[in-house]
Amino acid sequence: MSTPPSRRPVARTTAKKAAAKRTTAKKAPTRRTSKKAAAAPEPVLPEQEYTEPAGIEPVPTLGTDAAFAPAAPPAAPRRRTLRNMSEVRHFFRTNDVPIYFVGATPFNLLGLDRWVRNFTYLTYYDAWDGAHPRVFTPRHKPYVEFESGEDINNWLLRNAEVRAFIAARSNGERPKVAMVFFDEETERICEELGYDLILPPASLRTHLDSKLVTTRLGNEVGVPSVPNVMATVDSWDELVTAAKDAGLGTDLVVQTAYGDSGKTTFFIAAEEDWDKHADDITGEEVKVMKRIDNRPVAVEAVLTSCGTVVGPFMSELTGHPQLTPYRGGWCGNEMFPEVLTGDLRVKAADLVRRLGDRLGKEGYRGFFEVDVLVDVDTDEVYLGELNPRISGASSITNVTAGAYADVPLFLFHLLEYLDVELAIDVDEINERWQELAAVDLWSQMIIKETSPGVELIRTGAPTGQYALDLSGALVFRRAALDWHQLQNESEAFFLRIYGPGDYRWKGADLGVLVTKGRLQTGRPGEPADLTIRARHLIDSIRAHYTGTPMMPPPDAVPADLGAEGGFGAV
Repeated sequence: MSTPPSRRPVARTTAKKAAAKRTTAKKAPTRRTSKKAAAAPEPVLPEQEYTEPAGIEPVPTLGTDAAFAPAAPPAAPRRRTLRNMSEVRHFFRTNDVPIYFVGATPFNLLGLDRWVRNFTYLTYYDAWDGAHPRVFTPRHKPYVEFESGEDINNWLLRNAEVRAFIAARSNGERPKVAMVFFDEETERICEELGYDLILPPASLRTHLDSKLVTTRLGNEVGVPSVPNVMATVDSWDELVTAAKDAGLGTDLVVQTAYGDSGKTTFFIAAEEDWDKHADDITGEEVKVMKRIDNRPVAVEAVLTSCGTVVGPFMSELTGHPQLTPYRGGWCGNEMFPEVLTGDLRVKAADLVRRLGDRLGKEGYRGFFEVDVLVDVDTDEVYLGELNPRISGASSITNVTAGAYADVPLFLFHLLEYLDVELAIDVDEINERWQELAAVDLWSQMIIKETSPGVELIRTGAPTGQYALDLSGALVFRRAALDWHQLQNESEAFFLRIYGPGDYRWKGADLGVLVTKGRLQTGRPGEPADLTIRARHLIDSIRAHYTGTPMMPPPDAVPADLGAEGGFGAV
């Protein structure tokens, strides 16, 4: 049976940790693949002052939240040069410039409103059903088949309700807008509407997204990649020749310049491997690498006018079948003291700082994420990938001991785009953060639907704080705005993505679970499996979901329905 237009599923796209990866649309199950649906015309709304929905009161959860702090006294001159962390914190606590994070969900920067006054999330989906005082979601949302995160963000910026909401809070200041995914169209929209897009130019980000460009920039400043050669190869024989000439052997990893590393990284050791992936490789320059036994480590950083501030190092959860149907697919992060220690931590931090300084020469500034690869046989540290954007690891970065000792890492990005100057000691901050990282234990899991078929969700896990009761069962404790108040491993926070009335299918993002402590077994460099606690948490959240199976049969579902989207390698 066909799905009524008012109940059709819409793409839930959130931040991807890898490059500006295009997320495919989550389409309604129909008997045949339909053409892209055009957005229904928006109603012409009368001009009126925006008011909060009835019953929604911005009740602070902490007495120190900047969201509820007073503005700076009108007569006091704005400080133009910030010289220490105390002045930085005061600047944000009294900030009177409206700052917005735009996205499908607020996941990446959730909780930042605790630190920044006048910080608001503009999202397509509302996991709190109107109860979060700093999240605004349009009420009128006609059915649209989004093809990417950029499409969702551009739709939000054009939306009449969103524009009215922003206009009512302008305070005479130009609104500042940040997001994960954007393009040249986003820049044109912001220019027309009088918003400041506080991100590097889209053209520069696209240029730096290339794995080939990243490799060459790293080589220029002594930031090595895994032994490689860049070449155009159109046959198995040409690949073998290029690899042997570069001393790489025949057990190879081939990457194209752009795309999600989980989908555009090919492992080739024989001609049959080449035949399987030849269509994706021939006709363009690729990066051919020696295959090594490595462990990936993620780290975020911000390039400021005073230097590069390096965040905490995190390991990754990848390919766990309890979390994702995609082999090798990213499905979370862990931060714990042993991720990198001693010389390895020093080497990796130096690699990130040198790369950040080189990006500055390209005109880049602000937030970026780096995947570092550690060779488990030699302890060599290599540059993996550069993601010039906010990432899925940002959620953990913002709750570290370093963040609470100083400020969350993303605030250094904001300082680059606000009307202030920095005169801070970046080296001192990096040294302190490395020391404080030794006491932090945080983890997050992206929980995807792993079963085949399509279902209309009848019940789902609510957003909020969960805890283990005396019998060991994970129970919903209370509504919560974010995960910042978690105290120990018996507690967890779940951010719902799909809920009642939505659809779920193989690969759909159900939500994100954040908790203290580790979720994988083993030491760094050893094969990792999910802990007993992690499996219990996953099963407990999934138990909240029930649904009604939908027809037509799976072979009539659009081909891209199960494509890796949403948070992806968030």
